[in-house]
Amino acid sequence: MEQTNDIELIEAALEEIRPHLVVDGGNVEFVEFTEDGTVKIKWIGNCLGCSMSGMTLKAGIEQAIKNKIPTIQNVVAIN
Repeated sequence: MEQTNDIELIEAALEEIRPHLVVDGGNVEFVEFTEDGTVKIKWIGNCLGCSMSGMTLKAGIEQAIKNKIPTIQNVVAIN
């Protein structure tokens, strides 16, 4: 697995999602990409406790990342 290139792709996917989060006063931060294919993110601002964050994580962030790196197993929020 080309870790550095994958991290760049993950960041690119997050950049596509960020404008939608920032509009509502939130954001997301990349934390880690594990060897088992898990991407860990951290919610920032209004996203941190938003009742829609779970849906945003799976339907928005995870899908955007998987579109760039199909081998990603899952995306989890660590906070």
